[in-house]
Amino acid sequence: MGLPSAHSCPIGPIRPILSPKSHPRPPDMHSTLRFGPDAQVILELPPDALVADCGRPRGVPLDDPAAAMAAALVEPLDMPPLAQCVVPGDQVALALEPGLPQVAALVSGVVDTLLAAGVQAHDIAILRTLEDARASADDPREALAAGVAEKIELVTHDPECRDELRYLAATREGRSIYIQRRLHEADLVLPIGCLRSGTSPGYHGIHGGLYPTFSDKRAQRRFRLAGASTAKVRRRRAEADEVAWLMGLSMTIQVVPAGDGQVLHILAGDISGVLRQGRRLCQHAWCNSVPRRASLVVAAIDGGPRQQTWDNVARALAAARRVVSDGGAIALCTELMDAPGPAMRQLEGSSDWDEALREIRRDRLVDLVPATELARARDRASVYLLSRLESDQVESLGMAPMEDLQELARLSGRFPSCILLSSAQYAAVRLEEEDD
Repeated sequence: MGLPSAHSCPIGPIRPILSPKSHPRPPDMHSTLRFGPDAQVILELPPDALVADCGRPRGVPLDDPAAAMAAALVEPLDMPPLAQCVVPGDQVALALEPGLPQVAALVSGVVDTLLAAGVQAHDIAILRTLEDARASADDPREALAAGVAEKIELVTHDPECRDELRYLAATREGRSIYIQRRLHEADLVLPIGCLRSGTSPGYHGIHGGLYPTFSDKRAQRRFRLAGASTAKVRRRRAEADEVAWLMGLSMTIQVVPAGDGQVLHILAGDISGVLRQGRRLCQHAWCNSVPRRASLVVAAIDGGPRQQTWDNVARALAAARRVVSDGGAIALCTELMDAPGPAMRQLEGSSDWDEALREIRRDRLVDLVPATELARARDRASVYLLSRLESDQVESLGMAPMEDLQELARLSGRFPSCILLSSAQYAAVRLEEEDD
């Protein structure tokens, strides 16, 4: 069922009792979890119950991402300024990884820099995915001046449209590589990606936002299947790196995300330099160690419609699964409204999830990663979901629907220990014993 209208406003405080009433309770600790674009739940948990609060990332979000982007392109890492890399008449393609935070501001910073270098607006194309186009009506050109925005082509990539694909080359493994036509024709390709933890499901490294994102359906299916195997993930990341090399890519733009749909850092320049510094910044911002597992993990997905996706549900489930006790529970706070995809629907009502997953992997369905992560999470713990989906839809997937935040409070009272994960789609959390 949909959430009540009051759900979009801060509420609280909620006081779940996490210890027996016969025992004296230590002073409550306030913990706030934000989810969706502006909703939040305030939990008051006794210190002996709260194992860890992995909240906001370390660092201060950028006040002006457009200005920060322009500054990064004036002094990119280990290469000349962007203005020295283009000349008037160059065709430039901006490839946007799906789910980028503050995407309009990021695009504005790049476009303004290109225009100042003499590139004409009609020579710039912006590429986005079908997922982004369907998740939000926001136009990545909306922060540009009207006279500029109307001259820049916005291309929504359809991996099934063969007319929009061009053959690039064959990889060392003999695979034929096809990429979006504008990328093939461009004199300069500028991918804008989002750095994540290397353990994040569906993340294929620094070039994954370019390939297979803007390739054909066959390549995308092959990469989805890699989510079930660490060795295959490594091979696919190596393939993405090889494709970037075959394209002659020398520069990349990557952001380190903050919570609430904001940006912490923008890195531009030589690929090796961006990767090296980006890993360090991403780890500092998002990596947390917890002393022990908890019987309940409450994970929140914040941000607008572009963040409320099944792919981010998969990432949140993977993070929570690493630190929840066997037989415990995972509670996801989201404003997800997208209907389950074909792989998820194949799980509906299945009495043998292992067999269902084998069939899903064989078919390489588009939502293979979320289906796999849900199955893995359910093997370890019960899964509860707060969303805008109908209750029967949630139940058919083997999850328990939470109708409102009061249900979360009641659920919290049933478990003796708790870990909180804010911005769980980016969280990188592990046990302290794994650091040794």
